[in-house]
Amino acid sequence: MSFRLAVCAEMVYGELPLLERVKRIHGQGFEVELWDTRGRDIAALAATGARFSSMTGYFGGSLTDPRSAGEVLASAEKLIPAALELGVERMVVHPAELGEGGRAVRPVHRSTGDMWLTGRSTLERLAVLGEKHGVAFALENLNTVLDHPGIPLARAKDTMALVSAVDHPNARMMLDLYHAQIGEGNLIELVRAALPWVGEIQVADVPGRCEPGTGEINYRAVAGALREAGYTGVVGLEASAAGGAGLAAGDAALAAFRAAFEG
Repeated sequence: MSFRLAVCAEMVYGELPLLERVKRIHGQGFEVELWDTRGRDIAALAATGARFSSMTGYFGGSLTDPRSAGEVLASAEKLIPAALELGVERMVVHPAELGEGGRAVRPVHRSTGDMWLTGRSTLERLAVLGEKHGVAFALENLNTVLDHPGIPLARAKDTMALVSAVDHPNARMMLDLYHAQIGEGNLIELVRAALPWVGEIQVADVPGRCEPGTGEINYRAVAGALREAGYTGVVGLEASAAGGAGLAAGDAALAAFRAAFEG
């Protein structure tokens, strides 16, 4: 039983223009993850022949803030044409608005009942929008310890609660195991519990956010647990190459990723 493997074009081969990164990833047999597609040549990206598994699905507002939740919906709708042209399956959203360096635009350090209710309502509306256009919106968990302080409802158990409460096939989890390891741990039990709600899984090792085999996570064991559970969806490498800059370092990172999940 095999997974569909994808690589985030934003974090490897940084010395190449985006189009060349996508071609290099595609040429090695991987699908491609993207972040913000605004201002990018969507037609040229589509012409590479790559399969795009996910992209960022909004660019304004907060899923959990009633004052700006409408901006999430409005910005998502503006991005849907690009998603459709690229054949993207999942549009990624977060529990709140991210600013420069992934920091919270409006930091919040205590979750409230209103945030839960607003988050659920906004995600339900996104699911309806996704159903209309044939895409899913995937809510990504984040860690607030290191990379994303001030983001409410960011833990995997929180995003799983929101997605399961919505209970719609066009609302899924983007289960990021790098973030989960920093904030929660117990990854194998987490993937087993979350699998009914997962649309895509992202991986990177801890510490360093580099490819599997460079840190403390036993990704071969995680891969085995996913196989046992019957998962055949996308596993995406959202990581930098431990070897630093250069095509050889990027190639080595992709090879290590493949070995962890196909070996």
